[in-house]
Amino acid sequence: MSPYDVKRERKELYAPKNTAWALIEVPEQQFIAIDGQGDPNTSPTYAAAVEALYTVAYTLKFAAKRDGQDFVVAPLEGLWWADDYEAFTVRAKASWKWTMLISLPDWITKETIEEARAAAAAKKKLPAIAGLRHHTLHEGLCAQILHVGSYDDEAPLLAHLHNDYVKANGLRLHGLHHEIYLSDPRRTRPEQLKTILRQPVRPSE
Repeated sequence: MSPYDVKRERKELYAPKNTAWALIEVPEQQFIAIDGQGDPNTSPTYAAAVEALYTVAYTLKFAAKRDGQDFVVAPLEGLWWADDYEAFTVRAKASWKWTMLISLPDWITKETIEEARAAAAAKKKLPAIAGLRHHTLHEGLCAQILHVGSYDDEAPLLAHLHNDYVKANGLRLHGLHHEIYLSDPRRTRPEQLKTILRQPVRPSE
């Protein structure tokens, strides 16, 4: 049996092809998560958070494989917000707040996550692991798009969403901006990066 792969099992969530905003219903999912603030390009806190997430994710994977339920570690995801939305349009990254996430199969339990967190902390000695937590997210109706290009080129798409798309479709924003990183920025040229942009929405009336 092939390992569980969320990109294969939930293609509509992790392998969309639309490069214009479209609506999708997103079911409840569970994640491991870690919170922080600052420029993701330069903040040591961000780098440490991502390292902690992957360390625990692979600890969970190896434990699951030993128990006969292997899975592919899912792409990195992020929830992003700021006290002022303009921080995103002008790319004032130092003021960005974030929750970084990695999706987990439904059969991974909170107890298993805690066991993996403790094992990873004992082995790797990464202080950021202490801040890692279980997180459940049920976004429901969302506007979603596949963006191909550098992260800084997302701003016009987000401006169109906020200023045009939601109004034209009788919607309002509801919840945090969500990104799913399908490409490894260490190995992919900026213009070829693939990122899913997602925004929970609700009817405006």
